Amino acid sequence: MTASSELSVTRFIAASPEAVWAAWTTRTADWFTPHPWTTEVDFDLRPGGRANVVMTSPEGERHPYLGVFLEVVPMSRIVSTSAMTENWTPQQGDMSFVRIDTFEAEGEGTRYTARALHWHPTAAATHRDMGFEQGWGTVADQLAEIAVQSNVPG
Repeated sequence: MTASSELSVTRFIAASPEAVWAAWTTRTADWFTPHPWTTEVDFDLRPGGRANVVMTSPEGERHPYLGVFLEVVPMSRIVSTSAMTENWTPQQGDMSFVRIDTFEAEGEGTRYTARALHWHPTAAATHRDMGFEQGWGTVADQLAEIAVQSNVPG
């Protein structure tokens, strides 16, 4: 993998890492796709657990994403992939990638970063051309809004 195989978005979120983590893990269906799309979530948030979502367009077009969590470090990092499903079952796909979400304390808030690591630069280019920056940027903003609304100073 090279730098040209990676796409990413980052946001400073004016909420604690705990609030951002809680929004990511418990309110995924509320932020995972740009509104007015909807998301069905079926997660088993542990290494080897399900990372499945079905994204549905306003017109009813459904896009399933089946994956597995590779690493889960509470309040810090979530790594998943679509290259396999739970029970480590490999699956084929030109758009398979590794997703890394990180939550880093920064001042009075959190630096949230979502990275998509593709096996080939052509897959990254296809993902970029599909609207990666706008789509993932929008959902990062939606995640931030939920986290800020639910943030309770400690």
